Amino acid sequence: MRRHALLPLLLLATTLHSQTPSTTPDAPPQTALPTDAPLNPKLPTLFIVGDSTARNKTDLGWGDHLAPLFDTSRINVANRAVAGRSSRTYINEGRWTAVLAEMKPGDFVLIQMGHNDGGDLGGAKPRGTLKGIGEDTKDVPQTTGPLAGQTETVHTYGWYLRKYIAETRAKQATPILLTVTVRNIWTSGPDGKPHIERDMGFRDFEYQIGAAEHVPVIDMATVAADGWETLGREKTVTYFPIDHTHTSAAGADLNAHSVVTALRNAHSPLVTYLKP
Repeated sequence: MRRHALLPLLLLATTLHSQTPSTTPDAPPQTALPTDAPLNPKLPTLFIVGDSTARNKTDLGWGDHLAPLFDTSRINVANRAVAGRSSRTYINEGRWTAVLAEMKPGDFVLIQMGHNDGGDLGGAKPRGTLKGIGEDTKDVPQTTGPLAGQTETVHTYGWYLRKYIAETRAKQATPILLTVTVRNIWTSGPDGKPHIERDMGFRDFEYQIGAAEHVPVIDMATVAADGWETLGREKTVTYFPIDHTHTSAAGADLNAHSVVTALRNAHSPLVTYLKP
């Protein structure tokens, strides 16, 4: 086969490889993040606990686009997501303790973790969790982060979710699980048409924990995926200008609307606080 005939095949292989990475890219540099507004103590608060897909640089996370969809004269919307965090490191760094300190009876907590839970257990970026929802553990020496110089007992993804749920309930607040945001990764389906990735490996765990702990699972991932597929692959990529995980501000706004639609689909009590 001639060299010019091989070129399209090589380009196709490169494209497919770039669209099926095994890890989540690092978030863009975190500059000009919005300042947390004071919470009205007389109102219930909706806390968002997540990673860079929910809060990232200026307006690049869906959590920063959620408050305008709520009647904030009746409920606070507090985006406490932090870029690059997993269900494990959000706790290790004291982020969760800070949220608990703000929490009061009658509040709500949207928990969306997963993008960084597939990372390494130790090393330079120790943010991964063990697969599954059981009581499995692994002792891992840490060289960086808040536990540097110590041996950390790493738990399963489900174990960390149960911790969030139990400690939210101990505050007499309502925990809510949110399926992981959709990545711009497409494959051909049985129908021969391109379909966007709907699950990066945590969906079953979320639903298993939700069922066992009697916690609602709000399926924003399916709503978002349906929306991206309606737009089509070529238009969707314009909403992911950085990489396959992080959206533009317009993409973050679409994700926020997907969260609201999923809340309505689930008949969540939060619906009563939405704008008409």
